[in-house]
Amino acid sequence: MHKNDINRPSPLDIAVALVLLTRLPLPRLSSSAFDYQSRATWAFAFAGVVVAACAALLGGAAMAIGLPSSLAAGVVLATQIIVTGAMHEDGLADTADGFWGGWDRTRRLEIMKDSAIGTYGILSLILSVGLRWSALTLLLPEGFAAIFAAAILSRAILPVFMAVLPHARVDGLSHSVGKPPIWAVASSVGLGVIAGWFCLGGALFAVLCALIVTLVPVAALARAKIGGQTGDVLGAAQQTAECTVLIVLVAMQSG
Repeated sequence: MHKNDINRPSPLDIAVALVLLTRLPLPRLSSSAFDYQSRATWAFAFAGVVVAACAALLGGAAMAIGLPSSLAAGVVLATQIIVTGAMHEDGLADTADGFWGGWDRTRRLEIMKDSAIGTYGILSLILSVGLRWSALTLLLPEGFAAIFAAAILSRAILPVFMAVLPHARVDGLSHSVGKPPIWAVASSVGLGVIAGWFCLGGALFAVLCALIVTLVPVAALARAKIGGQTGDVLGAAQQTAECTVLIVLVAMQSG
């Protein structure tokens, strides 16, 4: 693979993105497919499509057999967690424990690397799952657009975090992927916005504004607490974004 191949998207990048963001049983890729993982970040939105499609399929089946939307919402969440291996939820919990359980940058990073979960992590998961479950219970009777919008947009923004925040560690998943090129960041966001428009129409503008309002402080907090981003921080950003999208859509539905 030529070095300048990092500046050219490849269909194989979609498969790499699925490997990075899901735990689906995909065909084994050659080692060369991972030479420029940062390039594959342009395809993160496609991973959101796949996660949402799996969740919508099973959630729709649950509603088709007569289950109430509250139980169908649980099926949707369970499907998303299984498909992704709970990597984003794990990142949220580790980030909450580290940011508020450590007194300095070194200790925070140590806590985030520890597999044990503390009070902050447990509470963050309860809030995240509870908010998403409640929101989906209200949104599912209107269709599955919210599932797709939340899954796609929350992943499409991750390359932005990877580009604007330095690596807080010299190892880990985020560091191994590397800093995405600007064209990949722009492509990821662009694809997310296009998909969001198809899902939400004019409601997309309010959703994007809310994402900026919630994610800028998350990025600022990560820089202040640990000096940048890690894979855990990216997971926390994804969960924050997904909650934001769903909450805004509920608010607009209620209004």
